[in-house]
Amino acid sequence: MADRKANRTLIGKLVLLTAGMFAFGYALVPLYDIFCEVTGIGDRTGGATAATSLPAKVDLDRLVDVEFVASVNSGAPWEFRPSVSRMKVHPGKLYKTTFFARNGSDSPLVGQAVPSVAPGQANRYLQKTECFCFTEQRFEAGEGKDRPVIFFIDPELPEYLDTVTLSYTFFEQDQDNAIRGVITVV
Repeated sequence: MADRKANRTLIGKLVLLTAGMFAFGYALVPLYDIFCEVTGIGDRTGGATAATSLPAKVDLDRLVDVEFVASVNSGAPWEFRPSVSRMKVHPGKLYKTTFFARNGSDSPLVGQAVPSVAPGQANRYLQKTECFCFTEQRFEAGEGKDRPVIFFIDPELPEYLDTVTLSYTFFEQDQDNAIRGVITVV
């Protein structure tokens, strides 16, 4: 009889533990969104939409370095590089740059770029009005294209932030939109 009571107690604890683990897993998505918003990691707060308007003023007394550094993962069938590795920009002024991407395989590929900004605090201040990261990119076999990024740095960027790095991870997608290969731009 004591064994039965001990077994019921154990089963009850295991059921509660399982329910607690499920609740914790369910809560991770909103917790991750909050983490991304606070730290700027993952660009889940503003990377998928274009900036709605330019700031009212351009700060001609200040220059901010914006860096673009590209690297390609080994084995990925892509060539991917920024047209420039660094720009000095005035906060509030609109700038355009491009990234060159080429499909190095002998079949069509579709990719999707996921942006990120470093340091994380600068994420909310780098605004993209146009970006190849907003949509999937289709490349025919061997095709290369310059992909545009139009952006500005919000003049409210804190003074201690004088360098901002815009990075992308470019995922190859198959017909089911599953991720297969990666290009990383740091």
